[in-house]
Parts: sequence; structure tokens; C-alpha cells
Amino acid sequence: MGKSATSETTITPEALKKYLESMGKKDVEILRVHPLGQDTQEGLKAYGYGRPLAVHFRSGQHEESWVIRTMSPDPFGHERRADRAEAIFLAFDTFKGFPRHIQPIAIGAFDENSDLIPMASGEPFFVTQYVDGELYAHDLHEMQKLEKARPLDLKRAEAMAIYQAELHHNKVSAQLYGRCLRDTLGAGEGIFGQLDSYPSDHPTITPQRLQKMEQLCSTWRWKLKSKATRACQTHGDFHPFNILFREENDFSMLDCSRGGIGEAADDVSCLTLNYLFFSLAERKNFSGALKESWEIFWKTYIDKTNDTEIYNVIPLFYTWRVLVVANPMWYPNLDAGIRETLFLFAEKLLRGEPFDPMHINSYLELS
Repeated sequence: MGKSATSETTITPEALKKYLESMGKKDVEILRVHPLGQDTQEGLKAYGYGRPLAVHFRSGQHEESWVIRTMSPDPFGHERRADRAEAIFLAFDTFKGFPRHIQPIAIGAFDENSDLIPMASGEPFFVTQYVDGELYAHDLHEMQKLEKARPLDLKRAEAMAIYQAELHHNKVSAQLYGRCLRDTLGAGEGIFGQLDSYPSDHPTITPQRLQKMEQLCSTWRWKLKSKATRACQTHGDFHPFNILFREENDFSMLDCSRGGIGEAADDVSCLTLNYLFFSLAERKNFSGALKESWEIFWKTYIDKTNDTEIYNVIPLFYTWRVLVVANPMWYPNLDAGIRETLFLFAEKLLRGEPFDPMHINSYLELS
């Protein structure tokens, strides 16, 4: 996830001089460097991240003053480097042209040697490696019509469970659990963002129904806050379109999300709901090869983790995933009865009905 800005990483006059010259300044001489909000300190030294740093310098015959602004991690939505990058990009775009406001000059990044690297101010991009393979969604499409799972189907569901169990075994700071819950509800991609994207004139999923669901989800967040020791490494978007299989059980993951840290139920719900969803969309019930894959996944995951507490945690996360797959924006052609079945499933869990994955059909009201 990249190197975080910490107090151990310093900004030196030498690095500032190199940066200013990379920005087109000639024959730079650093005159003074000092944090804003403190008295100007004589002499030159190294400074850490987190406070605006005034840099007074001479370039040729002209003296100028710039301010280098950085952010330190904090628990208010800036734990991740990506959070801090977002805040800096937003400040750059907001300051520019704002009446009587200081104006931005440039955006940059620090490399691993604490050198300042200029960045373009346009849209960002990043580059990844390429891996070959076929989306796991292809398997699920094939299983939609199968009454019985093929051996490879079961092996792959088992492999997914083992991978998640090993991933979730990596525990992280309990302080990050609150961020996970907050993002699950309040992020644009989370529950509130999904609720806001529903049409206001849907015949059965009315604004009043969505508001009730939102209130129940908020209650669940407070209920789960006491379970912070569950914080672990997660993928964050573990659906079949983010899994590439090659031969047998050889696979690669795509698009790890939400900082790679959260609640195990996030990953478990994301994958298993797709077994349910693919079956309902094709068969109008939960049966056949996809139900067998659901069962082998759950059995293997619990055998590997002994995490039966997940049954008491997963309702909030199943609700999130239901709001995605039942959303008319994403799946406008989904059968109305199946959309209702999914919503009723989530609402039952939110109301506190005990969850047992081996009796999943008892939660489904099929029309």
C-alpha cells in the first residue's frame, strides 16, 4: 500500500533545492526554512511531515517564498496514504481560482529517499502488472444450469475459502475496525451511497423502506463496534469479477479495496452472496451446483477459522452486498420477485434473525 508519511521521514534543504530546480528555478539558494505557526528558526535543519513548511529561497536575482504542505495520518479518515492524497488533490483543485485565497503552485510526492518528485496536476493513473486467466464469474455462469457441482467447482470454492481464511488470520490494529464500519455505512460505495442511488419511485423499494434499512444499519454499526479485535486483513471487494483462475486452483486477485483492512464478514458475504444471486437470477431458487459451492465454501471456511462469531456479524455486510446486486441501477433487468427476495433476506438478518448458512433457504421468500 505504499510508504506512509511518518515522523521518521524528513524534508531536507538539499531535497528542497533539488525540487525547486526541477520546477524550473535556476541557481537555487535556500535562505530559510521554518514550520508555519512557529517562530522562524535560524539555520537549516530537517523537518518532518504534518505541518506547513515555509521555504524562502533565492533563484538568480529574485527571492521567493513557497509553502510545502504535507499531512500526517490521523483517525479522521486520513489513515491511508490514499486518504491524504485525496485531501491534497482536493485542496489543490479548491484553492485554484478561489477569491482572495492563496493559490496552489504544484502537486508532488515524496519517494522512498525523501526526495520531492513533481507530479502533473491532471487526472492520476497507475500501472499494474498483467496476469492471464478467466474470471471466476465464468464458472458461476456455467454452474447456473448445473444440478450438481463438478469436482473443479467444489475445488475452487474450497480454494476461495482457504484463501480467505489465511488472509483473515492476519490480524491488524483494533483501532482500524471503526474505520471499516464507518466506511461500510458512510462511504459513497458503501450502504448510504447505495441507498442514495435507488430510484425514488420504485413500486416496492420505497424511500420509507430504504430509510428504515438505513436506521437498522446504523444500529448494527454500534452493535459491532465492540468487536474491534476482529480487525484483519481483507480484500474488500471479493466478488467473482475480481478473481482470475488459470489451471485448477491457480488464481490471482484483482482490485483489493478499502485499504485492505476490515472485517472478515465483508469478504465472506461478498463472495457467497454471488453464489446465491447467480442461482436466483437463473433458477428463481437456490439449488444445484451454486448451492453446493456455497455449502463447501462455508464448511471449509468455518473448519479453517473456527470463526462462528461471523454469523453474528455478517448481517450488516450481506445487506451491503444485497443493496448492490438488487439495485435497479446496476441490474435493471433483474426479475422483480428476485429483487424482493434479496431485500427480504437482508431485512430479516437486520432485524436479528439468527443466521445459519447451512439453512439458507429458510431465509428466502420465493414468489
